[in-house]
Amino acid sequence: MRSLLLALLTACLALPAAAADGAAEPASAGAAQPPGGRYLLMDVNGRAVSNEDFPGQFQLLTFGYTFCPDICPTTLAEMAVVLNSLGKDAARLQALFVTVDPERDTAGALRPYVAFFDERIIGLTGSPALVRKAADAFNVRYEKVREPGAPAEQYAVDHSAGMFLLGPDGDYIRKFAYAMPPVEIARRIRELMAQAPSRRQAGLLAPVGE
Repeated sequence: MRSLLLALLTACLALPAAAADGAAEPASAGAAQPPGGRYLLMDVNGRAVSNEDFPGQFQLLTFGYTFCPDICPTTLAEMAVVLNSLGKDAARLQALFVTVDPERDTAGALRPYVAFFDERIIGLTGSPALVRKAADAFNVRYEKVREPGAPAEQYAVDHSAGMFLLGPDGDYIRKFAYAMPPVEIARRIRELMAQAPSRRQAGLLAPVGE
């Protein structure tokens, strides 16, 4: 599987930045209202996590599920590239993977899945109602797709793709379209970081030794 991911990353990095740019693309064209970016979910340790729990850090979220055959592994591999491309600035970005399949994506399934791509990525789940509410806040659409006659537990989930960026205040900034080169995403995030105070500058972290 690692060789497959490396091939996917090579293809992604080879794409020109303009090919899937989307500029400041809204999360869903023609949506009734702009994305709110609010969520309240649980991490793999059962701890409640919301968009307000990472003060001073940007947040990069994507929605998917562990049984996803292609889009989700590609997106998480790209998310890992974003983190690596940011270097030391990656400490100012929290990457998050929100499952849209909470029935099957238990903590035991999410933990090794996200860690395979990068241990800095946090997997989030919750009740079906909370997951739906979080997805709606980002204008993310998803639904189960089951072949006729297939058992109830055998299904795919058709879902929106892309990554969503929240600012250090937990507020929604923008969506990065699926297939935008991850090095371009990292460049744009770094530009935004340069315009925002770090946690130390904001007084949220004391200098070393204090």
